[in-house]
Amino acid sequence: MTTYRRRQIIYVLTDAVSSLVVWLSFLIFRWLVYNGRVLGMQQVLIPAFSFVTPLVLYPVACLIVYYLSGFYLHPLRRKITRDVLNTFLSAVIISLFTFFVVIIDDHVADYRVYLVSLFVLFSMQFTISLLTRLIVITISRTYSKDKNEIIIDLPEEATEQELFNAIKAAYPTGKDILVRPRIKDILTGAARIVDLNGEAYIRITDHKMSDAQLCQKRAFDVLMSAAAIVVLSPVFLVVACLVKASSHGSIIYCQQRVGLHGLPFTIYKFRTMYENAEQDGVPHLTDNNDPRITQLGSVLRKYRLDELPQLWNVFKGDMSIVGPRPERAYFISRIEQLAPYYCLIYKIRPGLTSWGPIKVGYTDTIDKMVRRLQYDIAYMENMSLLLDLKIMFYTVGVLLGGKGK
Repeated sequence: MTTYRRRQIIYVLTDAVSSLVVWLSFLIFRWLVYNGRVLGMQQVLIPAFSFVTPLVLYPVACLIVYYLSGFYLHPLRRKITRDVLNTFLSAVIISLFTFFVVIIDDHVADYRVYLVSLFVLFSMQFTISLLTRLIVITISRTYSKDKNEIIIDLPEEATEQELFNAIKAAYPTGKDILVRPRIKDILTGAARIVDLNGEAYIRITDHKMSDAQLCQKRAFDVLMSAAAIVVLSPVFLVVACLVKASSHGSIIYCQQRVGLHGLPFTIYKFRTMYENAEQDGVPHLTDNNDPRITQLGSVLRKYRLDELPQLWNVFKGDMSIVGPRPERAYFISRIEQLAPYYCLIYKIRPGLTSWGPIKVGYTDTIDKMVRRLQYDIAYMENMSLLLDLKIMFYTVGVLLGGKGK
């Protein structure tokens, strides 16, 4: 387990414990105040919720809000002011959610009790969470020696191929990659000051989406893939039976692709070719009337039904709903001969669909793969949740039009 991953686990556990402390403190406050034991504020208060169940649900709800806020992605890279704002907004959301879902059902004699309860819950949530977070972050920044960064500093005369080779080699570490800019990078404004003694670097692994948007995108992927697997399970069953009956071989075809950070992963598809279609061991692109494709396989590929099992890849985290299509290492090496910057897309998860496949269509040549790469990089540089929704909308048209191959 990497140091970065251990830090994330510590932050999650800290927030879980602090949320539990908040809820217990809130229950004690209600018991003391509204039973007249302190402050002389005796009121009739009959809670409409169980005291035990929220001990589990409240911390879970808090962790969900914190995750969607993007706090756990790069906590040591952000400024303290952003952490304070993040914690404040999260406390507002958590308090209001708890108020409208739980507290508002209480039976009270005076409705001012509602407002007092809401204010106290917010104050506890914000104060306790912020203090524990600041303590953990301060300790991490003080004693951590691993900055989770790799700096690439090549001489000015180094070629672009050497630069991209260095970037490609650094990606599998999962660390942030920073490149010392050259003169043209400084003149074009590509270089930015990062927290490394005030020097200018280009952070290759920076995303156009904020940490919160990246976490929301991942949450959307998990929910959508899980829902699609359940809803489309009858389709899975029918297609699986048809594949098994149509030709000899396995139902699911597994293949190695290159994904996030340039790491290999296994992609799953319904088998559309005859068994041992690549007997010579050399990957081949498909073309029109490819004899390796079964009759059923041509139909599945036309409507992209063969890619349905990749919803499991999305659920697991290998892929995203929207992202550059993953390729095999063999074809990547050929693409890099024409586009050595291919490794730049390693900073995002590959996807089921993206702008590239929509604009270029099925890529049955290396030149088309390079063209698709241009659109994938354009997508990467303009990533947003709204753009993902637009791409998904256009993808529906591609599927209904049977433009697969």
